[in-house]
Amino acid sequence: MKILLTGANGQLGRCLQDLFPKTAEVLALGSAELDISNQSAVIARVEQFQPAIIINAAAYTAVDKAESEPEQAAAVNTYAPAYLASAAKKVGAKFVHVSTDYVFEGNGTQPYTESDAVYPLGVYGKTKLAGELLVQSILPEAIIIRTAWVFSEYGNNFVKTMLRLAKDRPELGIVGDQLGCPTYAGDIAKAILATIEKSAPGGIYHFCGDEQVSWAEFASAIFEQAEQQGKLAKQPKVNAITTADFPTPAKRPAYSVMSTAKIGEFVAASPWRQSLSTVLARID
Repeated sequence: MKILLTGANGQLGRCLQDLFPKTAEVLALGSAELDISNQSAVIARVEQFQPAIIINAAAYTAVDKAESEPEQAAAVNTYAPAYLASAAKKVGAKFVHVSTDYVFEGNGTQPYTESDAVYPLGVYGKTKLAGELLVQSILPEAIIIRTAWVFSEYGNNFVKTMLRLAKDRPELGIVGDQLGCPTYAGDIAKAILATIEKSAPGGIYHFCGDEQVSWAEFASAIFEQAEQQGKLAKQPKVNAITTADFPTPAKRPAYSVMSTAKIGEFVAASPWRQSLSTVLARID
C-alpha cells in the first residue's frame, strides 16, 4: 500500500508516521519537499508516486496571522486541498482531508453535527470551509475530518505553552468562556486510519475529545497531571478570564463542541485526559 502524506512535520503528520503500518510504502512530505499550493507540483508528485491513499494533514493554522495574510491562508487551506483532491481523483486514490471546528460560528449550546449550519468568524475558518467545499465538489467520496484543540508531544501547542508558563508564573489568567474538546493528534491519526481501514463512506466527520472543557479547565488538567508526574514542582493558580479580557485579531468560536456520533461507528472519541497523561510522560 502506497500512502502520500502532506504536512509531515506537523503534530498530526508526525503522529500519523508513528502509526502507519510497517508494510506501507509512505511518502511523507513537508512544505520543503512539496509546495501543495503549486498545482503542477502536486500533480507531478502524485502521478510519479501513484499512491493508493493521500492524507492531507497540512494547513495554515496561524489563526490570528491569517487575518492579515488571507491570500497565504487561502493558498494552503482552500486551493491546495482542491489540487490534492484533483490529483487523487486522477490516480484513483482515496483522499482524506483534515478540517476544523472553526467552520462554526460558535453560538450553539449543543454539540455540532456534520449537518449543522456553518458560519466561520474569521479568515482561517473561511479558508478551511472553502477548502472543504472544493474537495467535496471535486471528489465526493473524499473523507473530511473536522477536529479541534489539537495537542501532542510534537511541535507547539497549548499543552507545551502551559508547561512553559507554569515554570515561571505562580498565577495565570486563562480564557474560561470558550468551550471545546481537547484532542490528541495521535488519536486523530488513529481515527483517520480507522476510516480508511473500515472503508467509511465519503463525507464530513467530526472527531474530537470525549469531554468538553474551557481553556482554563484544560490548563488546570494539564497542571494537575504534570504535578502528579513530577513535571511541575507546584501548580500555578488558574484564574478564568473572559475572551474580552484577552483580545485577539481573530474571533474564536465561544462554543466549538462537536458531536462524534457519526464517526463513532468506526472509532471512539478521543479519551483526552488519558491521552494527555501519555503526552506529558513523553515531553522532556
